[in-house]
Amino acid sequence: MTNYRTSIFGVLSLIIFLNGQSSFVARAVAESKVHIVYLGEKQHDDPEFVTESHHQMLCSLLGSKEDAHGSMVYSYRHGFSGFAAKLTKSEAKKIADLPEVVHVIPDSFYKLKTTRTWDYLGLSASSPKNLLNETNMGEQIIIGIIDTGVWPESEVFNDNGIGSVPSHWKGGCQSGEMFNSSHCNKKLIGAKYFINGFLEENKSFNSKESLDFISPRDLNGHGTHVATIAAGSYVQDISYNGLAGGTVRGGAPHARIAMYKGCWYLDDLDITTCSSADILKAMDEAIHDGVDVLSLSLGSVVPLHGETDIRDGISTGAFHAVLKGITVVCAGGNSGPEAQTVTNTAPWIVTVAATTLDRSFPTPITLGNNKVILGQAMYTGPELGFTSLVYPEDPGNSSETFSGTCEDLSLNSNLTMVGKVVLCFTSSSGTVSSAASSVKKAGGLGVIIAGHPGSDLEPCLDDFPCVSVDYELGTNILLYIRSTGSPALKIGQSRTLVGQPVGTKVATFSSRGPNSISPAILKPDIAAPGASILAATTTNTTLNDGGFIMLSGTSMAAPVISGVVALLKALHRDWSPAAIRSAIVTTAWRTDPFGEQIDAEGSSRKLADPFDYGGGLVNPEKAVKPGLVYDLGLEDYVLYMCSVGYNDSSISQLVGKSTTCSNPRPSVLDLNLPSITVPDLKEEVTLTRTVTNVGPLNSVYKVKVEPPLGVQVTVMPKKLVFNTKTKKLSYHVRVSSRHKINTGFYFGSLTWSDSVHNVIIPLSVRTQILQNYYDEN
Repeated sequence: MTNYRTSIFGVLSLIIFLNGQSSFVARAVAESKVHIVYLGEKQHDDPEFVTESHHQMLCSLLGSKEDAHGSMVYSYRHGFSGFAAKLTKSEAKKIADLPEVVHVIPDSFYKLKTTRTWDYLGLSASSPKNLLNETNMGEQIIIGIIDTGVWPESEVFNDNGIGSVPSHWKGGCQSGEMFNSSHCNKKLIGAKYFINGFLEENKSFNSKESLDFISPRDLNGHGTHVATIAAGSYVQDISYNGLAGGTVRGGAPHARIAMYKGCWYLDDLDITTCSSADILKAMDEAIHDGVDVLSLSLGSVVPLHGETDIRDGISTGAFHAVLKGITVVCAGGNSGPEAQTVTNTAPWIVTVAATTLDRSFPTPITLGNNKVILGQAMYTGPELGFTSLVYPEDPGNSSETFSGTCEDLSLNSNLTMVGKVVLCFTSSSGTVSSAASSVKKAGGLGVIIAGHPGSDLEPCLDDFPCVSVDYELGTNILLYIRSTGSPALKIGQSRTLVGQPVGTKVATFSSRGPNSISPAILKPDIAAPGASILAATTTNTTLNDGGFIMLSGTSMAAPVISGVVALLKALHRDWSPAAIRSAIVTTAWRTDPFGEQIDAEGSSRKLADPFDYGGGLVNPEKAVKPGLVYDLGLEDYVLYMCSVGYNDSSISQLVGKSTTCSNPRPSVLDLNLPSITVPDLKEEVTLTRTVTNVGPLNSVYKVKVEPPLGVQVTVMPKKLVFNTKTKKLSYHVRVSSRHKINTGFYFGSLTWSDSVHNVIIPLSVRTQILQNYYDEN
C-alpha cells in the first residue's frame, strides 16, 4: 500500500461478484454480477479436467454449455479450485447450496498499499562472506509480484551477469498493448495481465481511450517501483534530483521477476483498482508458473473479512500458495498510527510494517532575525533569497477572508499571498501538494507547512519551494512573524543527511496492531524501510527524475522483505514459509542497527512495541542462522481454523481431505507462531510452543523472560537439549496477571539462548477481568 505521488490510489477486490449485465434472454430481468465460487483444494492434477468440472457445474445451473461459457470469467485450476462467474443473486444462492461449494461471494476491492536501504540493513555486496554472495544474489529464486505491471525498459531490469532461467519456471510473457515477449529477458522472466474481473465491474471502461495499457505494461509506476525494491539489478549513480544519490538495486539483485498485472487505472474516477477476481487468478497462475515468493503491496481496510473467508481473496490465495512452499509477503497497510488498523492478517502471510531510514533531507529556513530552522523537503531548486513571509490572519480591521489552515489557503485573496512565502498549519497528512498549489496559483513564492510530527514527505510540482516543519517550529516562525512589521525568510536547497543523528522510526502511516480479526495472532510480523524509498518508475509518471522516484508506504516495505526471503530461500531450500518467517522475526533488531532505540511516529512519539513493528526491524544477516525456528504446517493451520470456529466441512474442502475438529476446540494461543499474544487474560493460561533446531546438532538452550508489566510468565522446561536424535522440542508457558482491572496491552519478550544464538519472540498480554468489554469510561 502506498502513499504516493498523485491522487491515483488502489482499490482491490477479493470476492468474485462484479457488476455485469446478462446477455442471456432468460436472465435479462435480473442483473448479473461477478461472484467468486470457491471450491477449496483442487481434486485433480489436470487443469483442463478442473476447468471442465467448473463448466459442468455452471451448465447444470444455467441450463446450457453456451450460457455456462458466457458466464465464466475465470477458472482457478492450479493452486486451488474455483471460478469467477457472472451470476444473479438467485443463481448465486443456488450454487452456494451445492455440497461441494465452500463459499460464493460477490467481488470486493483492496487498496494499493534503493540507494540506502540495503547498506543500512547490513546487506552489502562488499564483504566476500555475506548473504548476498553466499546465495549468488538469489539467482535461482523467482519473485512473483502482483501489482500494476512493469516498465520493461527501465535499467533496473537489465540481465547483465545473470545466468540462464531457473529450470522450475513454467511461465512466460504475454503480449499486449506496447508489450511483447521481446521485453522479457533473464531478469524479467514473466509478465501476464488479468483484466476480466475489472472489465465486468466497469462497463464504461474504454480500452482504446484509456491511459492504461491493456498488457503487462505499467502506467502509474507502482508495480515497477515495488519490483525494483525486491529484485532490481544494479544501476549506479542514481539520485532524485541530486538527493539520496547512490546505487539503486533490489534486495536479491540476481533473483528473477515475474510480474502479474491485476490492477488497472480507471480514467473516469482517477483511481487504480484491483478486482478480487483478477488478483485470485494472478495468484493461481503464479502458483502454476513456479514462483518461490509472492509479493503483494495491496490490501483492504478495516473492517476486515475473516482469514478463512473467501471475501479476503489474498488470504485464500495465499493459503494455497503457502501449502505449496511459496512464501507470501504482504503490505500491512497505510492507516497508522491508529491502533487495530493492520491488514493482511492471516497467520500464513508475512505482514510488513514500514520504518524510516537513517536518512533525511534537511532544508534550511533562515528567518529575518538570522535564526535558522531545519525543515524537511525535497527542494532542489535555486535558493530562494530573503522574501516576504506571511501567515494569513485577520489583522482586526479587514473585511476580507483570511485562513492560515493549509487546506483552506485558497480562501485568501491573491493579494495576501502574491510574491510571498506563506506559513500554514494543518492537522491532516497529505496536504503539502494542495497547499503548494493554492499558494502558487495566487502568485506566492513558497509555502511552509506546519503539521503533526511524522507527516509524509513529498516533493512539489515544478520544484516549488514547500517545506514541512512540526507545530513547535511552525509556532516559532509564527511568533517571529507577529514580532516584526516586515517578516522575511530565505529557503535553501535540501541536502541528504545519512546516519547519526538521524534515527530510525516506525513511520506514521504504517498500520498498527493489534489484529482486529484474531487479536491472538500478532500482526504486523516484521518491519522494513518504507519511507522515501528511491526506485524505478515509468518515465511518464509525474515527478519522476529520469525514470526514478521516491515513494513511501508499506507497499515499499513489503518488497524489502520479499527480497530478503528470496535470499534465505536460496540458502535454505528445505525451509517452509513459516520457518523463513520465524527466522526473520526472531533475529530482528529491537534497536536500530547502531543500537539506538526505535520509536514509533505519531502524536505523540513513543517507544515502538510489537504492534508497531512485530518482531522488530529485519536483520537479514542474522536471519541466515537463527538457531531455532517456530515451524507451521497444514495441521497447524487446521488447528487455527478449528480454534476460530470454521466448520468441519469447510475446512475439509479447503485443505482437500476429511477433517474433524476436536471437542473442545483447540486454543488459538497454541498456534506455533514466533510470538505470544494473550488478548484476554483473566486469571491464568498455559500455552505451548515447539521449536526446531536448525543450528548445530548438539545444542543447549536456556530461557530468559522479560515479562510484561504486572504479568507473571513461567516457562517449563527452562532448558532445551538438542542432539542428533532430538531436533524438535516443546515448552509450556504459564501466563498469569497481577492486575485487578482491565488493562491495555503490556509487552515483554521470551528468549532462548545457547550463547551464540538469541531466539527472541515478543510477548503481548492484556488483562481483561471483564471480558469483551470496550474499555472507555
